[in-house]
Formats: sequence, structure tokens, C-alpha cells
Amino acid sequence: MSQSDMSTKYDPTAVETGMYKKWRDAGYFKPSGDKKAKPYSIVIPPPNVTGKLHMGHAWDTTFQDMIIRQKRMQGFDTLWLPGMDHAGIATQAKVEAKLRGQGISRYDLGRKKFIDQVWEWKDEYAKTIHEQWAKLGLSLDYSRERFTLDDGLNKAVRTVFVDLYKQGLIYRGQYIINWDPELRTALSDIEVIHKDDQGAFYHVKYPYTDGSSYIEIATTRPETMLGDTAIAVHPNDDRYKDVVGKKVILPLVGREIPIIADHYVDMQFGTGAVKITPAHDPNDFEVGNRHNLERINIMNDDATINENGGKYQGLDRFEARKAIVADLKKEGYLLSIEPIVHSVGHSERSGVQVEPRLSTQWFVKMKPLAEQVLAQQKTDQKVHFVPDRFEHNLINWMENIHDWVISRQLWWGHRIPAWYQKDTGEIYVGMEPPKDAENWTQDPDVLDTWFSSALWPFSTLGWPNTDAPDYKRYFPTNTLVTGYDIIPFWVARMIFQSEHFTGKRPFEFALIHGLMRDSQGRKMSKSLGNGIDPMDIIQKYGADALRWYLSTSSTPGQDANFSEQKLEAAWNFINKIWNISRFVLMNLADTPASDTPPDPATFDLADRWIFHELNETITKVTRLSERFEFGEAGRALYNFTWNDFADWYVEMSKEVLYGTDEAKKAAKRKNLLWVLDMTLRMLHPTMPFVTEKIWQTMPHIGDTIMLAKYPVAHEEFADAPAAADMNWIIAVVRATRNIRSQANAPMSKQIHLQVFMADAHLVPVFDHNKPFIQRFVNASRMDALTGEQPEASAKMMTAVVPGGEVIVPLNELVDMQAELDRLTKEQTRLQTEVQRADKKLANKGFTDKAPAAVVAEVEKKRAAYQEQLTTLTSRLADLQDSAQ
Repeated sequence: MSQSDMSTKYDPTAVETGMYKKWRDAGYFKPSGDKKAKPYSIVIPPPNVTGKLHMGHAWDTTFQDMIIRQKRMQGFDTLWLPGMDHAGIATQAKVEAKLRGQGISRYDLGRKKFIDQVWEWKDEYAKTIHEQWAKLGLSLDYSRERFTLDDGLNKAVRTVFVDLYKQGLIYRGQYIINWDPELRTALSDIEVIHKDDQGAFYHVKYPYTDGSSYIEIATTRPETMLGDTAIAVHPNDDRYKDVVGKKVILPLVGREIPIIADHYVDMQFGTGAVKITPAHDPNDFEVGNRHNLERINIMNDDATINENGGKYQGLDRFEARKAIVADLKKEGYLLSIEPIVHSVGHSERSGVQVEPRLSTQWFVKMKPLAEQVLAQQKTDQKVHFVPDRFEHNLINWMENIHDWVISRQLWWGHRIPAWYQKDTGEIYVGMEPPKDAENWTQDPDVLDTWFSSALWPFSTLGWPNTDAPDYKRYFPTNTLVTGYDIIPFWVARMIFQSEHFTGKRPFEFALIHGLMRDSQGRKMSKSLGNGIDPMDIIQKYGADALRWYLSTSSTPGQDANFSEQKLEAAWNFINKIWNISRFVLMNLADTPASDTPPDPATFDLADRWIFHELNETITKVTRLSERFEFGEAGRALYNFTWNDFADWYVEMSKEVLYGTDEAKKAAKRKNLLWVLDMTLRMLHPTMPFVTEKIWQTMPHIGDTIMLAKYPVAHEEFADAPAAADMNWIIAVVRATRNIRSQANAPMSKQIHLQVFMADAHLVPVFDHNKPFIQRFVNASRMDALTGEQPEASAKMMTAVVPGGEVIVPLNELVDMQAELDRLTKEQTRLQTEVQRADKKLANKGFTDKAPAAVVAEVEKKRAAYQEQLTTLTSRLADLQDSAQ
């Protein structure tokens, strides 16, 4: 190979440009189709078609691609199925915001034209996501790409809804839900973000109807008083035992409401009495059900006060709050206002405060489904969480499950397959509209996005057609990769839907990673402006550096703080790989590619050692990867590639390559090529671009490294004795270099190296490998010492190594007089610095008046100078003794 085939410096842009298209056009991302091969499948967690991918997506998909690339190389019939999520509320919010900027609302367009606008948005952002997937190097099978609103998935969603309805597990009823007044839709818990807001406790008198006194109530939402239907106290609270059953007058409204006793009330909080508003608080709703209280909804969909609010009708909820507080004060009902900071739910999409509100919605009855999951998790067919502690998150959520509100008051999404008879109000649920459709009105709501996402692992593979080839071949899938933050909202729902409808777990393993935070450990967010665009990182460092950084920067399940320094280190590592590959290619001559491993009979000690270490690394990396311990696998690969291969074996190979023995040179070239090839194959799942580029440049068999066989350990390469001998030689070299460093002796100065060996078998090891040792230590003479260990002397420097000692005469290292002069001069300088610091610290005018940090800095410097002085004085004494 010619040196010109590789540039002198690693350039990620040049390496990566055009390569992804070649892979995709060649069909390398598709399953092999080998029916004898074991299938391995992953379905990508579908990103929302609302914008660009972020660091969390990059982290998540890097892990998936690493897994699928390794399995593909190991001979599995792999499928990595891509797709995107319609993200009902998020996408509709984005499109509505865009329309508002044009002075248009969705109501101006109407449902059909608005949906057309959303599809245009989807197509635009899907293209962006495709481009980002390509930049990241994700080996996705685009021929099977799915979208949560495509026809096949829509059929699966309707099938599940209809079946659950017929089974009595979907019902329609009233409940308190999270309501977004701007988007005018119900929200799931995950779509509610809690923030600390300035608020107040408003302490209000509720007079007894008999005029005797009043009961004090504190509320943060005085506007909801308009819907109060009771006051509740704890049945064991002696303060109120005589008033239970009495009635009070609702201030400003004049309605009489009862005082009831309920265990929900916390006697220790506030006055121990709370107002009950069943239509505007989930806890109050439950209390109302127990006591058969009226539910009075006092708000419209846009959070303005409705006809039940009397004179406040038409006011926005916050305007109504001000007006009600003013009237309470005017009428003498307001006792006090206590400012507080409290956690308030906000819509993740619109940003407005969420309003708990009574609404008629569709629900999934969760308890029977949760019980199925809890039972399944006790069998060997459970979903295995990695790390396993996250299974507790699933179990805890299932054991404390609430019915799931699945209807959303949106236009973008899966339309609920329910119709209402115009005259009778009868409900019909079915796969298709009623035959006399003109007499029925379809429910205008759509399903929660999570409803369709919960079917993702099996609906994407052809279900409900259980004879679909992909469903039969690839379901259940093998591994899900996702963050811990959506275990309850997505992972749990996939598990119960899969087990209920297929009788199988959706995936064998759920690999859970943490969140990518900024360098200060803060969550990345738009409000903080601390988000990191992975595309910017790729432009600067390359996709391979980003992928290496993401795969090695944390342990499973743990959050990771973004680090520019680690990205630079990743780039440096790849540059090292590039340079050693370039060296090997420059020295291959006409060495051909071969699938036959080299013959150990031709190995010298360095070969025996590197092939043993290669074996060990292959075994370790494969084992760690199977356990999803990518950080540890990366460290093993890094140590082998940089330390063993580049720093030692390549350097030792030069002694042979630059020699005159052609047979040995040919064998060494073959060995170098094999080790480089196997190293690149191990690195490929993490660094696909650079490994492909180098592999294509070197002699190889096959069209792409992506389909090359993943390395396996060869029994004939196992050679622990050789590894021990080689590690001893490395220890000798390192000890000698350390002695040079301590003596400040440059490598250009030759030395007389003596090595004492208590273990006799090391003598031939030393003698046979003197050329290698000489290359690293620059010795004019090397002697093996045996028998009695030499006595320590001030005229020599020594270092202990396994089984012996490295000895270098001092006069071989330094010009004694020049070194004495240098050290004496340095000693004087350090003494002056210590004296100057002592004088400063003895000055009370300084220590009493200077800031504590300044004084501490002087003390720190003084200690450092003294430490250097002590070390140098000892060294100077040793030199003076040896000079005598």
C-alpha cells in the first residue's frame, strides 16, 4: 500500500463524506435474509417529528447502532427498524404556533386543511431527522421505516382500542384531568412540567349558616371557590367534632355547603379544614365521590369562567382571581394573604399553567393489565432491565397504577373509533364507521400519542397480522434502549400492551441510560440555553469521536455531564488509530489479505505477547458488550489499541521491519496486518466511518468491514508465559525511563544498563530481546546480573522490577559537576522563595488585613516550595556523596 492512500492527518470530514450513502445504496443495513442465522432485532425509539435530534437522541441511537453492528458482524440476521412518532400534542403545538405567526388559527383552516399543514410539517422535519441519522452513521433498514400514523399502525391502534373496549378495559367517563387551556386538550402526566411559581395562600372566612362564627380556609386558587360544594375536616380532629354536619355559606356566592368528615384531610396542615371542589381537584373529586357531592365545573375550555361563575363569567381565570380576592376583601371575608413559592404544573408544549379540570374522557382500566405484567415479571420470560434496579421503577408504577386517560382534544393523531347516535346518544365502537354513518357523529378527539407508541415493538412488524413475515421472524425484539425518565410512560405501556395482545414480552432486554447534562450537571433546556447540538459536534470532531465519547462517558443508568475535553480525547484516540494504521500500511509491501490466522510457530516474543493480549481483549470486549457495559469495553479497547499495540508492538516491530531478514519482515507484516484488522473490527461498531475508511485502504477480503466477521479468540494464540515475559521487559524499559526522568537525563545520552535477575529464566528473555530493549532505552551496554543482589550505592540509581532490579551508574546519566552546579543554583532559588513567603506570613499587617484566600494562597505556595526544596536537597546530597 502506498502512503498516499491515507492523508498525513486524520480529517473526519474527508473520512465521513459520502460513506453513509454508499452503505445505504449497497443495502448493507438490511437483514441478511439468512434463515439459518439467529435473528436479532431492535426497533428505534421513534423521535418526535417536531424538530432536530438532541444529545439524548445521539446517545440513545449510538448504543443501538453499536449493538446492531456488532451482532451483524457476529453473523446474526439483524434488523434495526427505524421510524418516527407523530407526537400529537407536541407537533400540533408547533404548527399552531407557526400559524399564529401568520395570523391564522386552526379553526380558521378547519380540521382537514389543518391536518394537511401538519403533514407538510412532518415531511419537512422527517427529512431533517433522516439527515441527522445519516450524519451519526446509524445502520437503519429504511426499507422498513414506519410512522405512528401510517396505515398499518393506524389499523393496529384501532384494533387495540376496539378489543380493549369489547373486553371492558376501555371506558368513557368523567374524571379530573390535566387541562391545557391554550391547546385546549387533556395532558398526560409526562406532558406536565412542574415549576416553582410565586403564589399565595389566601385565608378566607366561611361563615356558619347559624351566624355563630366562621371556619377558616386557606387556598392558592381562590377562583375555584365558585365551584366549592363542601368543607372537609378529619373525623379525629377534636377541634371540629362539633361542627361536622353543619353548613357554611360560600362567600360571594351565597350557596350553603356542608362540613363533612374525611380521612383525606391532614390535621397538621394549615387550619385542618379544606374546601372541596370536586370538579377542579383530583383529591377533591375522590372525596366528592365518597360523599356524593355535586360537581360544579366553573371553567370553559380556555380557562375563562363559565355561567356557573355568576358575575365573574367571561373573565380569564387569573383575572377572576384578582376580582374575587378584591371582593373577598371588600366584603370582609379575606383574613390574610400569605406569599409563598410553590410547585405548579405547566404544559410542556404551550408553557401555560395546567388546570385540573373535570372532563368526560376515554380511559384504559389499568389494574387487570398491570396484574398481567406483575405476574410476567416473576417468570423467566420477564423483561430484563439493565441495570436491574430499574425493574423496581416498573413494579412500583404497576403496583400503584391509576386508570389512563387516553383521549386528547386535538386534531393531529389517531381519531378515536367511536361514534355517537345523533338521536339516542348510543355509543358505537368499531374498526369501521356504522353502516348508516349519516346518523352518527364520530368522536372528535384523538388518542394519546403514547397509546400508539405503546404498540411500537409489534405493530411495526406487521401486527395484527400474526402471519406477517417480519412479525414471525423478529418479534419479540431483543433489546430496547431508552432513558430512565420514560420507564412509566412508555416502557411500561409497551410491556403491558405486548403481553396482553401477543402473549409475549416486547423485548428481552431494556437497556436504560441516564440523561446527558451540561458541563455543570444541569439538565439541558431551552430556557437555560445550554443545549448541545450533536451536529455541531460532528462538524468539529466527527461522528466517530462523538460516538466514542458517548459510549465511554458513563456507566449504565447514570447521568453524564457533557465534557469538551473528553471529546478532544476521543478525537486524539482516533488520530492515534489513524497514524498507526498509516504506519502499518506504509510498511506492508505486497502483503496480501488473508482470513487464515498467522502461524504462532513464526512468532517472536513480541508477537506471542500481542496475539495473547489480542485474544484477551477480544474475549473481554465481547463479554462486556454482551452485558451492555460499553464504557468498560471501550476502556479495554483503548488500552489495547493505544498502549499495547501502538506504544509497544508497533515500536518493537520497527526493529524487524528496518532489518535485513526478509523472512522475518514478511512474517511481521502479516502479523501487523492481522492485529490491525482485528482491532479495527472491534472498533467498528463504535467508530464505523474511520474503521471502514482504513479497512478499505488496507488489504482486505470482502466488500465492507460492516459485514466482516467479528473477531473471536484463537486457542493457539493463548500464551500466558510469553505475556509474563513481555510484561517483564516492558517493566524494565519503564523503570529505566523513570530513572532517566528522575536524573533529568535526555534520551539522547547513552547509558550502561544493568539488570539484576533473581529468577534465572529471565536471563535468556533479557538476552534474546536486547535489540528491543535497546530501541527503547538507548543503552551503550546492557548486562544481566545474577547471583547476589548488588548492594545499594550512592553512585547508582535503581528501580525494582518483578523478579529483579534495574541499575544505572549515576555517572552514566549526568555530567556530575554540571548537575551539581544546576542543583545548587536551584536550591538557592527555592530557599529565597521560602524565605520570602515566611517573611510575608510573619507580617501581621498582611495576615490580619489581607483576604483569607490571599493568605491561603501564599501558604500553599510556601508549602510547595518547601517540598521541592526538601527533595532537591536530598538529591544534591546524593550527588555530592557519589562525586567523592
